[in-house]
Amino acid sequence: MNFKELGISEAMIKVLKAKGITQPTPVQVESIGYIKDGRDVIGEAQTGTGKTLAFLLPIFENISPSLDAVQALIVTPTRELAIQITEEALKLKEAKDINILAAYGGKDIGSQLKKLKGSIHLIIATPGRLLDHLERKTIDLSNLKTFVLDEADQMLLMGFKNEVDTIIKETSKNRQTLCFSATLNSEVKKLAYRYMKDPLTVSIKKEEVTLNTIKQHVVETTDRRKQDALCTVLDQDNPFMAIIFCRTKRRADELEVVLYKRGYNCEKLHSDITQSKRERIMKAFKNANFQYLIATDVASRGLDISGVSHIYNYDIPESVEGYIHRIGRTGRAGEEGYTCLFIDPKDKRMLEEIEETIKFEIPRRELDGGNNG
Repeated sequence: MNFKELGISEAMIKVLKAKGITQPTPVQVESIGYIKDGRDVIGEAQTGTGKTLAFLLPIFENISPSLDAVQALIVTPTRELAIQITEEALKLKEAKDINILAAYGGKDIGSQLKKLKGSIHLIIATPGRLLDHLERKTIDLSNLKTFVLDEADQMLLMGFKNEVDTIIKETSKNRQTLCFSATLNSEVKKLAYRYMKDPLTVSIKKEEVTLNTIKQHVVETTDRRKQDALCTVLDQDNPFMAIIFCRTKRRADELEVVLYKRGYNCEKLHSDITQSKRERIMKAFKNANFQYLIATDVASRGLDISGVSHIYNYDIPESVEGYIHRIGRTGRAGEEGYTCLFIDPKDKRMLEEIEETIKFEIPRRELDGGNNG
């Protein structure tokens, strides 16, 4: 099936094409039509499967710019995710000019309030900041057509159930509700069914990633000593081509400055870098013009570069899927790959989760004298 058959407009297809997206992913094929028709949908899909566009595309198609009201609301547990979804939405705005508000902590509430004086059609928010606006009566959800709960499993994990209850009370009874989650356990289902009308379940099973060809290590350190630990490992390994993953754009920026000063041949890649520059960097990396690519997860989507022998997780990913997705950039086509994860004490829980899922205890790598931290 293509996007046209799913009822996506020509203008939107053109924008997708410019982004290099020509074929819908399984979760998009399964859910776009139903969402566009107004059905309630529960979607189970891993990070990196295209689920953001699975709900954004039909939402854009269904919003009428002439109606001066908040028509769609996407609630997500973390600021990073809210930023990521906002970035996707802003790209689609080229095809349909609707007004979007990103409401999350750390963003100046004054400028948000100013923006709210205008007409807003779509809001992407974290629970805390959204409740703040609802209490101030600066956001009115009474005409809401579509409510999206993204990463519902994370929401429950972070204890946002009460906040979600409060938000939903502010919405119209006739709204459409979409619930997306990486895992559909009984808790998520219970939460979903409380808010939904006869929901349709779309479940995309995750592809098994073969980790047999990838040698994995963990370096235990502290955040303060992480840069030195990374440099020690890079000097010992001297890989042909490597990707170093950071959690945020700021972390990537800081690391690039440090590595560059220390004489490493590196470039950074994240979503604040213009598309044309990103493409130039990718081309140079594919041609092995530099050795180290410092990237965030957003930038890593769809990175398929032969020759990447090493992956360094400078920051631990936010999910097991994120870890598998990252390290899957090496050890391709039967080649041997190597990956090294740097953790500080607060990352222990996430590491345990990763090891439990991949059913493998990752060996610790000792640096000089066994003192990593």
